[in-house]
Amino acid sequence: MKDWIWTRERKAAPARETLSREQIVAAAMTILDTEGIGGLSMRKLGTKLAAGATSLYWYVDTKDDLIDLLIDEVWGEIDVPEPELAGWRAGALLFGHSLRSAVLRHPWLPEVMYTRPSIGPNAMSMGSRGLVLFGAAGFSEHEIDLAMGSVMSYVLGTVSAEVATREMVRKSGRSEESWVTDLLEQAEAVAGDYPEMQKSVRRRTSTDLDSGLTENFVFGLDALLDGLQSRVKE
Repeated sequence: MKDWIWTRERKAAPARETLSREQIVAAAMTILDTEGIGGLSMRKLGTKLAAGATSLYWYVDTKDDLIDLLIDEVWGEIDVPEPELAGWRAGALLFGHSLRSAVLRHPWLPEVMYTRPSIGPNAMSMGSRGLVLFGAAGFSEHEIDLAMGSVMSYVLGTVSAEVATREMVRKSGRSEESWVTDLLEQAEAVAGDYPEMQKSVRRRTSTDLDSGLTENFVFGLDALLDGLQSRVKE
Protein backbone atom coordinates (compact mmCIF):
# COMPACT_ATOMS: atom_id res chain seq x y z
CA MET A 1 0.00 0.00 0.00
CA LYS A 2 1.18 3.52 -0.78
CA ASP A 3 2.89 5.42 2.02
CA TRP A 4 0.68 8.51 2.27
CA ILE A 5 2.03 11.86 3.45
CA TRP A 6 -0.30 11.75 6.48
CA THR A 7 1.34 8.64 7.94
CA ARG A 8 4.93 9.47 7.00
CA GLU A 9 7.28 11.04 9.52
CA ARG A 10 7.84 14.67 8.61
CA LYS A 11 11.50 15.45 8.03
CA ALA A 12 13.07 18.60 9.41
CA ALA A 13 14.27 21.24 6.95
CA PRO A 14 17.77 22.72 7.33
CA ALA A 15 17.98 25.78 9.54
CA ARG A 16 18.80 27.96 6.52
CA GLU A 17 15.46 27.17 4.88
CA THR A 18 12.94 29.95 5.42
CA LEU A 19 9.93 28.49 3.65
CA SER A 20 7.06 26.76 5.41
CA ARG A 21 4.71 24.05 4.21
CA GLU A 22 1.84 26.51 4.67
CA GLN A 23 3.48 29.03 2.31
CA ILE A 24 4.04 26.32 -0.29
CA VAL A 25 0.43 25.13 -0.11
CA ALA A 26 -0.92 28.70 -0.41
CA ALA A 27 1.22 29.44 -3.47
CA ALA A 28 0.36 26.14 -5.11
CA MET A 29 -3.35 26.78 -4.48
CA THR A 30 -3.11 30.08 -6.35
CA ILE A 31 -1.54 28.32 -9.34
CA LEU A 32 -4.15 25.56 -9.36
CA ASP A 33 -7.10 27.92 -9.04
CA THR A 34 -5.93 29.94 -12.05
CA GLU A 35 -4.24 27.33 -14.25
CA GLY A 36 -5.57 23.95 -13.16
CA ILE A 37 -3.66 20.74 -12.42
CA GLY A 38 -1.79 20.93 -15.72
CA GLY A 39 -0.34 24.30 -14.75
CA LEU A 40 1.29 23.08 -11.55
CA SER A 41 4.93 22.04 -11.48
CA MET A 42 7.50 22.11 -8.73
CA ARG A 43 9.69 24.33 -10.91
CA LYS A 44 6.91 26.87 -11.46
CA LEU A 45 6.03 26.76 -7.78
CA GLY A 46 9.65 27.36 -6.84
CA THR A 47 9.79 30.39 -9.14
CA LYS A 48 6.62 31.81 -7.59
CA LEU A 49 8.14 31.43 -4.13
CA ALA A 50 11.57 32.69 -5.26
CA ALA A 51 13.01 29.39 -4.16
CA GLY A 52 14.66 26.50 -5.95
CA ALA A 53 12.65 23.36 -6.59
CA THR A 54 15.17 21.53 -4.39
CA SER A 55 14.11 23.63 -1.40
CA LEU A 56 10.50 22.56 -1.87
CA TYR A 57 11.42 18.91 -1.47
CA TRP A 58 12.39 19.50 2.15
CA TYR A 59 8.69 20.13 2.78
CA VAL A 60 6.95 17.87 0.26
CA ASP A 61 8.59 14.80 -1.24
CA THR A 62 6.61 14.71 -4.49
CA LYS A 63 4.03 16.60 -6.51
CA ASP A 64 1.51 13.93 -5.45
CA ASP A 65 2.19 14.76 -1.81
CA LEU A 66 1.59 18.42 -2.60
CA ILE A 67 -1.76 17.62 -4.21
CA ASP A 68 -2.74 15.61 -1.12
CA LEU A 69 -2.00 18.69 1.00
CA LEU A 70 -3.99 20.92 -1.36
CA ILE A 71 -7.03 18.66 -1.34
CA ASP A 72 -6.98 18.60 2.45
CA GLU A 73 -6.71 22.38 2.48
CA VAL A 74 -10.00 22.56 0.57
CA TRP A 75 -11.69 20.23 3.03
CA GLY A 76 -10.69 22.71 5.72
CA GLU A 77 -12.89 25.33 4.05
CA ILE A 78 -16.12 23.37 4.47
CA ASP A 79 -18.61 24.69 7.00
CA VAL A 80 -20.21 21.94 9.09
CA PRO A 81 -22.31 23.57 11.82
CA GLU A 82 -23.02 22.05 15.20
CA PRO A 83 -26.50 20.51 15.27
CA GLU A 84 -27.33 22.41 18.47
CA LEU A 85 -26.99 25.68 16.57
CA ALA A 86 -28.80 24.86 13.34
CA GLY A 87 -30.61 21.56 13.71
CA TRP A 88 -29.53 18.64 11.56
CA ARG A 89 -31.62 19.51 8.47
CA ALA A 90 -30.56 23.17 8.27
CA GLY A 91 -27.01 22.13 9.14
CA ALA A 92 -26.93 19.53 6.37
CA LEU A 93 -28.25 22.13 3.93
CA LEU A 94 -25.49 24.55 4.91
CA PHE A 95 -22.92 21.76 4.68
CA GLY A 96 -24.06 20.87 1.16
CA HIS A 97 -23.97 24.47 -0.07
CA SER A 98 -20.58 25.07 1.56
CA LEU A 99 -19.15 21.97 -0.11
CA ARG A 100 -20.47 23.07 -3.51
CA SER A 101 -19.03 26.57 -3.07
CA ALA A 102 -15.62 25.19 -2.14
CA VAL A 103 -15.45 23.05 -5.29
CA LEU A 104 -16.53 25.99 -7.45
CA ARG A 105 -13.73 28.06 -5.91
CA HIS A 106 -11.27 25.27 -6.69
CA PRO A 107 -12.51 23.75 -9.97
CA TRP A 108 -9.42 21.53 -10.29
CA LEU A 109 -10.61 19.43 -7.33
CA PRO A 110 -12.87 16.94 -9.20
CA GLU A 111 -9.93 15.97 -11.42
CA VAL A 112 -7.91 14.62 -8.50
CA MET A 113 -10.13 13.99 -5.49
CA TYR A 114 -11.29 10.58 -6.71
CA THR A 115 -7.75 9.33 -7.32
CA ARG A 116 -6.67 9.15 -3.68
CA PRO A 117 -8.16 8.71 -0.21
CA SER A 118 -8.97 11.84 1.79
CA ILE A 119 -7.42 11.04 5.15
CA GLY A 120 -5.72 14.32 6.05
CA PRO A 121 -6.46 16.23 9.28
CA ASN A 122 -8.97 18.61 7.70
CA ALA A 123 -10.82 15.72 6.04
CA MET A 124 -10.92 13.89 9.36
CA SER A 125 -12.20 16.99 11.16
CA MET A 126 -14.86 17.66 8.52
CA GLY A 127 -15.94 14.03 8.57
CA SER A 128 -16.13 13.93 12.35
CA ARG A 129 -18.26 17.07 12.53
CA GLY A 130 -20.46 15.78 9.72
CA LEU A 131 -21.10 12.51 11.52
CA VAL A 132 -22.09 14.39 14.66
CA LEU A 133 -24.47 16.50 12.57
CA PHE A 134 -26.14 13.53 10.87
CA GLY A 135 -26.11 11.57 14.11
CA ALA A 136 -28.26 14.28 15.66
CA ALA A 137 -31.00 13.50 13.12
CA GLY A 138 -31.70 10.17 14.80
CA PHE A 139 -30.32 7.77 12.20
CA SER A 140 -29.05 4.41 13.35
CA GLU A 141 -25.28 4.17 13.68
CA HIS A 142 -24.95 2.41 10.33
CA GLU A 143 -27.23 4.89 8.59
CA ILE A 144 -25.30 7.91 9.90
CA ASP A 145 -22.43 7.03 7.55
CA LEU A 146 -24.79 6.30 4.67
CA ALA A 147 -26.74 9.52 5.12
CA MET A 148 -23.65 11.71 5.16
CA GLY A 149 -22.18 9.76 2.25
CA SER A 150 -25.37 10.25 0.24
CA VAL A 151 -25.24 14.02 0.68
CA MET A 152 -21.55 14.19 -0.19
CA SER A 153 -22.04 11.97 -3.24
CA TYR A 154 -24.92 14.13 -4.48
CA VAL A 155 -23.05 17.40 -3.96
CA LEU A 156 -19.73 16.24 -5.41
CA GLY A 157 -21.37 14.52 -8.37
CA THR A 158 -23.55 17.51 -9.21
CA VAL A 159 -20.84 20.12 -8.78
CA SER A 160 -18.33 18.05 -10.77
CA ALA A 161 -20.73 18.15 -13.72
CA GLU A 162 -21.24 21.86 -13.10
CA VAL A 163 -17.48 22.48 -13.18
CA ALA A 164 -17.25 20.60 -16.49
CA THR A 165 -20.08 22.68 -17.97
CA ARG A 166 -18.49 25.94 -16.88
CA GLU A 167 -15.16 24.84 -18.33
CA MET A 168 -16.87 23.98 -21.63
CA VAL A 169 -18.35 27.48 -21.76
CA ARG A 170 -14.99 29.05 -20.90
CA LYS A 171 -13.20 27.14 -23.65
CA SER A 172 -15.84 28.23 -26.18
CA GLY A 173 -14.73 31.83 -25.74
CA ARG A 174 -18.35 32.95 -25.71
CA SER A 175 -20.52 34.59 -23.10
CA GLU A 176 -22.60 32.27 -20.92
CA GLU A 177 -25.84 33.77 -22.27
CA SER A 178 -24.78 33.24 -25.88
CA TRP A 179 -23.65 29.68 -25.19
CA VAL A 180 -26.89 28.73 -23.43
CA THR A 181 -29.03 30.37 -26.13
CA ASP A 182 -27.26 28.44 -28.87
CA LEU A 183 -27.52 25.17 -26.90
CA LEU A 184 -31.27 25.59 -26.42
CA GLU A 185 -31.79 26.42 -30.10
CA GLN A 186 -29.85 23.36 -31.22
CA ALA A 187 -31.60 21.12 -28.69
CA GLU A 188 -35.01 22.26 -29.90
CA ALA A 189 -33.99 21.69 -33.51
CA VAL A 190 -33.19 18.01 -32.89
CA ALA A 191 -36.07 17.34 -30.46
CA GLY A 192 -38.82 17.45 -33.09
CA ASP A 193 -39.43 13.70 -32.98
CA TYR A 194 -39.47 13.67 -29.19
CA PRO A 195 -42.40 15.85 -28.01
CA GLU A 196 -41.65 15.51 -24.30
CA MET A 197 -38.07 16.61 -24.84
CA GLN A 198 -39.26 19.49 -27.00
CA LYS A 199 -41.56 20.64 -24.20
CA SER A 200 -38.69 20.35 -21.77
CA VAL A 201 -36.42 22.50 -23.93
CA ARG A 202 -39.14 25.13 -24.37
CA ARG A 203 -39.63 25.31 -20.61
CA ARG A 204 -36.02 26.38 -20.24
CA THR A 205 -36.51 30.05 -21.03
CA SER A 206 -33.69 31.45 -18.88
CA THR A 207 -30.25 31.90 -20.41
CA ASP A 208 -28.68 32.64 -17.00
CA LEU A 209 -26.31 29.71 -16.52
CA ASP A 210 -25.64 30.45 -12.84
CA SER A 211 -29.30 30.56 -11.86
CA GLY A 212 -30.09 27.40 -13.83
CA LEU A 213 -27.28 25.39 -12.28
CA THR A 214 -28.07 26.68 -8.81
CA GLU A 215 -31.78 25.90 -9.16
CA ASN A 216 -30.94 22.36 -10.24
CA PHE A 217 -28.59 21.92 -7.27
CA VAL A 218 -31.01 23.36 -4.71
CA PHE A 219 -33.93 21.21 -5.90
CA GLY A 220 -31.90 18.01 -5.78
CA LEU A 221 -30.39 18.69 -2.37
CA ASP A 222 -33.77 19.58 -0.87
CA ALA A 223 -35.33 16.44 -2.35
CA LEU A 224 -32.49 14.28 -0.99
CA LEU A 225 -32.84 15.75 2.50
CA ASP A 226 -36.61 15.22 2.32
CA GLY A 227 -35.95 11.56 1.60
CA LEU A 228 -33.39 11.24 4.39
CA GLN A 229 -35.71 12.93 6.86
CA SER A 230 -38.46 10.45 6.03
CA ARG A 231 -36.15 7.60 7.06
CA VAL A 232 -35.44 8.95 10.53
CA LYS A 233 -37.03 6.80 13.20
CA GLU A 234 -39.40 8.79 15.37
